[in-house]
Amino acid sequence: MTSRDIVCNKIHFRHDPKWSRRLGPVEGGGLLLCVACLIEMIDDEDIASVRKSSALSSVSGVLKCSPGALRELLQQDHRVCLHFTAKLLGMLQTAEDPVTLEKVDQVLVQLLLELQSELSFRFVLDEIHKQPRLSPACVSPAIVYTVPLLDRLCSALLFPDEALKGAVVYVWLQLLGAPGGSAAQSLPSAVRDRVCNVLLKTLANASSPQLLRNCVGLLSQLVHLADAVSVLMNSLSCQVMCDENEDILANNSQSLSQNQDQQPPDHCLLPLILKKLLLSGDENLQVTSAKCIASVLVHSPSQYSAPFINADIPEFLFDRLACSSNEVLLWSAYSCLLLLTEEPLFFSQCHSVYGMESLVRSLKESLQLTNLEVPKQGLLLLREILERQPATVRLFPSAPGFVAVSEVLVVGVSSTCLLVATQAASVTSALFRLDHQSRPVQYEAMIKLIEAITNRFVSLTLPSPAHLRSSGRMKRSDPSSQALRSEGFLLQALVCFQSACRLAEECASDPVLKENMFTAPYKHSGAQDSLESLCQCLLRCCDAVWIPTVIRMCERAPSAPILQNFYSILSSQFTLLPSLMAAFANKLASSGFYKLAVEHKGLLCAGNRNPNLNASCCGFLQKLSMCLLSQSDLPSGSHQHDLKEVENLLLHNLPSLCYRLSEWPSVLCEYQGPQAPKYCLVIMLRLALQQGDRLLPDQIVFSNVVWLLRSVQEQGCVLPHSVLRSALYLLAVTQDKSPSLDGASLNCISKALSSCQSFSSLYFHHPALIHFMCRYPELAEKFAALVLELWLTKEQDTNTGPTRADTQEEKESRADERSDQKTDTETMELLSVMEKYPAVILTLLDMVCTREAPLAERVLGVLEVLLGGQRDYNINLCTNLRPALLQALQRVSVVNTDHGFEEEYSAQVNSLPLVLKLLCVTQASDPPSSPHYSNMEGVHFKLLYHVSNIAGRLKPTKTESLLPAISYLYCCLSLSPAHCTDRAVSMLLSNSGLMDQLQTVFSSSSFSAPSLSPSACPPLALLCCCHLLLSSLITLQRVHSTQVHKSITWSLDTAVQRLLTQKRNTDSLLLISYLRLLQALLDTDLASEVVCLTSGPGLVGLRPLGIEDGALYPLGSRGAQCLSIALSGLLLQKHELLLRASVNCLSSLLGFLQRKSPATAKHVVCQPWSRFLLHSLLSSGKSCLLHPAILRFIILLLQDSGTPVLREPDLLQVMEAVERRGVKELSKEAEQALRLLLTQIQSRDLLPREEHKQKVKNMIEELGEPDQSCRRSQSHNVLHVGDVPLCLSDFVL
Repeated sequence: MTSRDIVCNKIHFRHDPKWSRRLGPVEGGGLLLCVACLIEMIDDEDIASVRKSSALSSVSGVLKCSPGALRELLQQDHRVCLHFTAKLLGMLQTAEDPVTLEKVDQVLVQLLLELQSELSFRFVLDEIHKQPRLSPACVSPAIVYTVPLLDRLCSALLFPDEALKGAVVYVWLQLLGAPGGSAAQSLPSAVRDRVCNVLLKTLANASSPQLLRNCVGLLSQLVHLADAVSVLMNSLSCQVMCDENEDILANNSQSLSQNQDQQPPDHCLLPLILKKLLLSGDENLQVTSAKCIASVLVHSPSQYSAPFINADIPEFLFDRLACSSNEVLLWSAYSCLLLLTEEPLFFSQCHSVYGMESLVRSLKESLQLTNLEVPKQGLLLLREILERQPATVRLFPSAPGFVAVSEVLVVGVSSTCLLVATQAASVTSALFRLDHQSRPVQYEAMIKLIEAITNRFVSLTLPSPAHLRSSGRMKRSDPSSQALRSEGFLLQALVCFQSACRLAEECASDPVLKENMFTAPYKHSGAQDSLESLCQCLLRCCDAVWIPTVIRMCERAPSAPILQNFYSILSSQFTLLPSLMAAFANKLASSGFYKLAVEHKGLLCAGNRNPNLNASCCGFLQKLSMCLLSQSDLPSGSHQHDLKEVENLLLHNLPSLCYRLSEWPSVLCEYQGPQAPKYCLVIMLRLALQQGDRLLPDQIVFSNVVWLLRSVQEQGCVLPHSVLRSALYLLAVTQDKSPSLDGASLNCISKALSSCQSFSSLYFHHPALIHFMCRYPELAEKFAALVLELWLTKEQDTNTGPTRADTQEEKESRADERSDQKTDTETMELLSVMEKYPAVILTLLDMVCTREAPLAERVLGVLEVLLGGQRDYNINLCTNLRPALLQALQRVSVVNTDHGFEEEYSAQVNSLPLVLKLLCVTQASDPPSSPHYSNMEGVHFKLLYHVSNIAGRLKPTKTESLLPAISYLYCCLSLSPAHCTDRAVSMLLSNSGLMDQLQTVFSSSSFSAPSLSPSACPPLALLCCCHLLLSSLITLQRVHSTQVHKSITWSLDTAVQRLLTQKRNTDSLLLISYLRLLQALLDTDLASEVVCLTSGPGLVGLRPLGIEDGALYPLGSRGAQCLSIALSGLLLQKHELLLRASVNCLSSLLGFLQRKSPATAKHVVCQPWSRFLLHSLLSSGKSCLLHPAILRFIILLLQDSGTPVLREPDLLQVMEAVERRGVKELSKEAEQALRLLLTQIQSRDLLPREEHKQKVKNMIEELGEPDQSCRRSQSHNVLHVGDVPLCLSDFVL
């Protein structure tokens, strides 16, 4: 073949010349064309594709330059024509070179246009139908431009042969299915409209499955064209006539013509056709039908939704959802329904109600699929239905429907895919609408949903601060990042949680929903299905999970939408469970939420940005502040007024306060606008500080508040009451780290406080307030007494002391309880104040004398703790208190002289026992080095004088005053050295009123007068104190030989019998006082001028007295034996003071007997019970054996009996006990007693063996010299047992 001729020289000679033709003269360069050579070259595989491409290029040129030449050659035999066409179609399948393919495509198009033969056209269509690989990419789009051909294709669809129709439709399908849709877009409008109408007619009458599938495929291509959709949707059923009604579907579904008979004549045909497809049993057709519906609706949902809804398409789509698990079908049906929901007709015809059950069932299945796009689309559909559903039509009239939806959503939010979980949370927020709630309301189902969303937080990818800094930009640019998905889920979850809170508030406002009265009877007892349980769940989840998660998420990069919902949720909590809001508010404030909300406002809301976030923050801050303020210790009178005042301040000024904390000081000091915003800052500073959250440093707060007070006064304004109270709180609490105030500032503060009509309305119960008022004399002069009174009154409200109506037993019981309790915090604060500012003590003392009984007694308790505490400042304290106490006593004496001590006098008489008690405490706390011990002059003596006069003039029934008076007199005598008490003893013994008072107490006791009722007998504590005072008077009168003006009669017989026969029924304290008095009497040989003893036959026998009874009168020999037996029995008691008193009394008894009747003394000691008593003591263990009192008792036996009672093994047992214990482990008193015992053993040679003597000697040397410090230290200690003071000096062994 030459470069120009279309012949192959190797084979051309074999061909008939009729297949060759010269196109033009040879001289003119005419081209030689041989059809046979061309066909053989195309068919020969040995010829290169380049030569074939060149030949085709030449053919294309012939077709262009010489029209009709090739047609004349081919028309000689139609078989050759078809064969040539087939070879070209074959090359389309076999050629790989793109250039060759392009040439083949070009020649084929030109050939068909050249031939204009129906036979060739049908042949090409048949080949395309037989060989699917011949796609529109192979058959050039240029075919589309051949309008006559397209018209022929449309006309071909009118033939009755369905096989032909199927092939033609397939051609259309292939032609319009070119990539990019260029072929379909290029169709002439007339052709397109005709194709649409003919397709509808063909589809309506199609009975062949193949034709049906092809038509549906072509329809799916056409519905992507907006103009084609317009034609299809405007084709009414009356415009398309069906040839016949026949069964088209393989599963015996109804034919389209039957459906048309049931429709209005002008009903749109396309929805009917698509509904027919949905009813088919072929899932592929169902999928295609759903896709076509979606494609139509996408173009204009508002325009095309109504025809589909009128054709009941939603009903059939919902039915498909209920019975199919095909992912594509489900997704397509969801998409169609989602578009249909934009039409209100969808809801007015109740399609949403009809399909809800099917939708829920399909969602339950789709959530198990691996393709997560399907459940996402289904959940989106459910959300749209829930959001668009009219409130007048309920989706869930009964509980099972709501429960089923909630169960599906629980699965959805628990999905491992965050996108699905986010979508499910969005649906849940739509479900939490009041009109979607069934009757009864399913609170338990809602709780499960909330808990499921909350539990999902565990798997969220929350960015750490370091991670945010390193990869924050990358994450923001990558929407698919896990962190951003987590943030998206969190935002949607917050919206859902807020919806739940709003729903709970709406249910709480509706009594029917709150009570849930339609609940089944068997569920009423279940706490899980109630509004309260829902509110508790919301609060619990918010506190435990939501708050930490949101804070962590917004720690470095705060998100305005997240924070807006977050603060709205926190605000909602304050209305759901009011009973728990106090603790919740305290926790929020103490956890820094004031600082958090303020910083977010300043960071994100300044400059009128994020107004919704600003409103949420303001609402939260206001509710938090009001909750904290409502539980503060506001006085009842001003409580409501303060709350309303603060609420109005916050409501109107918080929105404009978009400042960060670092800007607050400048706002307080430099802001030139109204003062109200500053007041809001002061209130929030105070409320936050009350919970331990310091928004600003103390020094800055202190100085700014002082500056604010001064600026307000300079402007002539008056601070609102609540703001002044907050300012006072801030000044008091922040004073420690701030500089002292100058005179001008103090004057300003004093004026501000004085401007308030009632200082009690400004008071708050905080120790810092007391310190602040007492720190500055200018403030202390005006307000210290008020603050102290309010402080003690506030405490007394919760721990009321005894009143005048209390019985003495109740008072003693409370006193015992107080003695066992630790000092309370309020008292300790007052002690620290008094230590720093001693002037407070005088203020408290004045309150003891001038205030009502409960308050005065509380002050006394504080002073008691003060005086009984640290020794380092008690010396000066007692010295300073005595003059004030003396003045108080003088004032009481003067007042009572006018009214009489026998009358009831409310205020002053009530203060008398308190002053006397304070005197007792002062005396007991006074250290031994005080100057008055060496000089009974001055204030001390005057106090003693006044107290003794008061004690003598009091009515015996006034035991609340008489008891502390007697106790004070006893302490004065016992604590003072003997050589300093001569004037005191003389004064007391000359006070006949006091002696009569003592006599009255002894005479009215149940022991002296058994016939008296218990109520007429003096209290046990008073009787004990009288015994102790009388014993001191007896002892000191003997020392000083003081003149006695009036004696006291006392029954010795009754006392001995009491000790002998009734000791088990007698209080140990009373036994101790009896023994102390008997000891003092025995030391005076029962002949004291102070006491006139009476005896009886039980002690001295019958008269005339014998020699021995006369010598021992009034005790007598029998009385001595009885008393000895009683004391021996008391030695076996475990009571410490009773043991000491018994040994001391026994020592005095033996001394009395030695002086009066030595024989009786020896007889008493050598009685068998002495040996039995010693054996019992030696067998009771080493702890008892080495007790100082027991050692003293052994010494007494040695002194008065020698060896008959005490034997050598007994002494060795004592020494062995000492060796086992160790000398160094003994107390000082035990060392002294042991030293005396060893000395007697050594001097009397009671252990004759040398080794025993050596042991005694070694022990004496190890003990060393006697130590008197122990005796001196104990001699001035006072032990309080209830209301009875016991001077330990009276019980030294």
